[in-house]
Amino acid sequence: MNPSVALRGGAVALLLVAGFVAGAWVDQAYPEYVPYFGHRSASRIDLSELQQAARVIQADYVDSNVDTKKLAQGSVQGLINSLGDPYSLYFDPDEYKRLQESYQGRYTGIGVYLSFSTGYPLITGTVPGSPAAMAGLKSGDQITKVGDKDTKGITPDAATALIQGPEGTKVTLTILRGSEMLTFTVTRAQIRVPTVRSAMVGNRVLYVRIYQFGTETSSEFAKALTDGLAGSSGMVLDLRGDPGGFISAADDVISQFVTSGETFETRGRNGTDRHQVGSKHTAPSVPLVVLVDANSASAAEIVAGSLQVRQRAKLVGTKTYGKGSVQEDFVLSDGSDVHLTVERWYLPNGVTIDHKGLSPDLSVPLANATDGFDVAQPSLGYAKDAQLNAALALLPGG
Repeated sequence: MNPSVALRGGAVALLLVAGFVAGAWVDQAYPEYVPYFGHRSASRIDLSELQQAARVIQADYVDSNVDTKKLAQGSVQGLINSLGDPYSLYFDPDEYKRLQESYQGRYTGIGVYLSFSTGYPLITGTVPGSPAAMAGLKSGDQITKVGDKDTKGITPDAATALIQGPEGTKVTLTILRGSEMLTFTVTRAQIRVPTVRSAMVGNRVLYVRIYQFGTETSSEFAKALTDGLAGSSGMVLDLRGDPGGFISAADDVISQFVTSGETFETRGRNGTDRHQVGSKHTAPSVPLVVLVDANSASAAEIVAGSLQVRQRAKLVGTKTYGKGSVQEDFVLSDGSDVHLTVERWYLPNGVTIDHKGLSPDLSVPLANATDGFDVAQPSLGYAKDAQLNAALALLPGG
């Protein structure tokens, strides 16, 4: 099985993660895929009351045409909810299919980056060429309604459910732009987005942003290093707004910068698993600074924290989210999914960041979520990005 560090808010629950700020994907969420192979132990749960309730509904509910599939799915949902764990989630078959697609950097939506740090979801960017970009949505727009649903205080997972939908269908967004209220009707489409983007900034500094740790992240990140490191004087790794993803990808990213030792460890019912540095070390001595913020979570925190405690990189930005648990996906017979917390992870020094987050070596706030450098539109520059500029100041030639 390939365990994953679920996206921050439960990636879904965030679908991506809760409270997500700048730069996190969007209309989607990304819990990771691990097939369900069977029970790990005999059940000790008394389901007699649940069975009795189901029989009562079937026998006596006023409407005889009860949807038994919904009844069954609702029962599973109730079991998961009773755990009181925001990262353990249930996805119906359609939701899970969309999530699997998002792992691969593709999904059906409109192509916006959202922040959930304010009352209403804030658009912090659009995917170039996406329906959102072509419709005229802009950074700084606040989504006050999706259809007739008010979005104040909405969770990332709920936002994802509202905005996503079948390709070719339409979604209507009510947008607050400054003091003006606008309405946009956008047609959903297949969105394909790389999880890694890079550019040269400052004085020959390689800037690499990881949006989330998906199935293609390891190869995309390796290519960004191979293509951009030659002649560079240093590197900035931007993990701001990154909700996490596959821990295998986190291992691979860490291994590019260090040559031996432990990357991190996980602890669960079956003991401790110490993850070791891999064999690919493209940038073991390149001066490195990592950017983080309150929405850097899970796998992003593994990478940032491991590089920090090993004194391989300085962290610049704000305190991270603080998600130290690992989830696996257990696919049920009907194609639905139980996204279940199975382990907790720890940094190489044995410290957990769960509910605490990582503290940056240099604390630098960003005045506005839209001030961050948009590597998808590098021509706009980074003059307002105080965190990136602070990182560059720490690097030779930055």
